[in-house]
Amino acid sequence: MSDSQKTVEAVVHPAAPVRPEAYDAATRAALEHIDGQAVRTVADGRPERTRNGYAQDWTSWSKFCTANGVPVLAVTPGTLVMFVEWLWTQPGWKKGTFTAPSTIDRRISGTVVSARAEHGLKLEDGIARLARNRLKQLVKEMEANGETRGRGQAPPLLVDHLVVISAACPDNLRGIRDRALVLMHFAVAGREHELAANRVRDYADTPGGIQADMRVSKIRPRVVPVPYGSRPSICPVRAWQAWKDAAGLDDPDGYAWRRLHNRWHTVMQGGLQPESIGDIVTRAGERAGIEIRFTGHSPRRGLATSSRLKGHDQIVIAKQGGWAPHSKVLAGYLEVVDQWEDNAPLGVL
Repeated sequence: MSDSQKTVEAVVHPAAPVRPEAYDAATRAALEHIDGQAVRTVADGRPERTRNGYAQDWTSWSKFCTANGVPVLAVTPGTLVMFVEWLWTQPGWKKGTFTAPSTIDRRISGTVVSARAEHGLKLEDGIARLARNRLKQLVKEMEANGETRGRGQAPPLLVDHLVVISAACPDNLRGIRDRALVLMHFAVAGREHELAANRVRDYADTPGGIQADMRVSKIRPRVVPVPYGSRPSICPVRAWQAWKDAAGLDDPDGYAWRRLHNRWHTVMQGGLQPESIGDIVTRAGERAGIEIRFTGHSPRRGLATSSRLKGHDQIVIAKQGGWAPHSKVLAGYLEVVDQWEDNAPLGVL
């Protein structure tokens, strides 16, 4: 057969590709290296807050392994159940309390993610199912015994609260900042870390209000339209413009929400930490004399609640706050409102 005939034969009948099971050791090693690099690249691209959370979860897992003689890479359905039972006995955030179920659930997730991403373990799908079932059993026992754990859900910060909080903010830089921050926090249904990451350019002026770019989010980045409010005293657009002018925020890349000097009360270059944003919300409520203790999550829940009271659909609310369209957490917030509007005895009794 001539060379030209061989070429035609190769084109017409190309060699069969090598099957994965036939790869040699060098090829398998190279592919494993590529997979490991890909996992690490994606892991490194997560928000810092998420990475820190996973690191804390793995630290907790490592302490459990040391205390119980479990190899640290022995992440199995059985050891995860043991982990849940061990966490159930550990002290909580406040003296005299124990670890909250939500924290335990997060520790499970963080451990499994870290085992896969950071340590290259090939874990089966649903490996944590048994551990979560055990956690549900412990929660039922806790509820039957009348026990409570954790801080509970954040109370919603509603429109009536905003009116009082806004009026109580002093007419100085701190008051102007706090008013703008609480109102914008509410309007975008933001998470603390989302607002902490915002730069001045992330609040773009438009004829209808502001386009707020919540571009740094561990869950769902989004661009949120914030319209002018019908009441100037609680209008987030006007409040933001007042803060921007008073603080001299003329650098588009500068932080939108700034720290103030403890002594001189001047605007500093550094931005607020997520925890500081929650503290400002709490203090704003206290300053206004509201007996409810608001947290950094209260404006987010408050927007969902207030919007539902005005009849808005869950999909619309979810889009504003970056929830999944059929989020169970969001549905739980809305159920508090819906229970009075869609109630079985309504119109019957």
